[in-house]
Amino acid sequence: MICEMCGKEVPVAKPMIVEGTKLNLCPSCARFGDEYKGTGSQPNPSVPKSVIEERLQRRERRMQTRDVYSSTTKELVEDYGRTVREAREAKGMDIDEFAKSILERRGIIARIEANDLVPDDKMIIKLEKALGICLREDVQSGGQVGGGGRKSEGMTLSNFIKKE
Repeated sequence: MICEMCGKEVPVAKPMIVEGTKLNLCPSCARFGDEYKGTGSQPNPSVPKSVIEERLQRRERRMQTRDVYSSTTKELVEDYGRTVREAREAKGMDIDEFAKSILERRGIIARIEANDLVPDDKMIIKLEKALGICLREDVQSGGQVGGGGRKSEGMTLSNFIKKE
């Protein structure tokens, strides 16, 4: 057998625990570890899991495939501008007061209310907190690939190409 610490070829290697890992060691390297007291069929609860086993388990969890199409995601509601405007008016604030209260410019709020500007995640959180509303909804991610000949109503590549 080969000593797993020094690499020497030895006739008999002794199982030892070195920093939580079970290693087969030669008699001279055995002084660096503690004696292994495990039975062949049942693991000893007093012996910690080996580092290698823990890493393999973490890697196994990390390498599992996830179905990205089956999960729900939070997306901005369709008429977010009207929702923001109605909530602001329900609080009795005009655009200037509201913009000052959340430390944003008046023009930004006006563009959001007109659906001309899609707010980023930080702005959505700020608006939701200040107005006590929910601007995001859970949407089931569809696994529809290819479209099946239907015309998409969303943005396509042709929206970005200049036609002369």
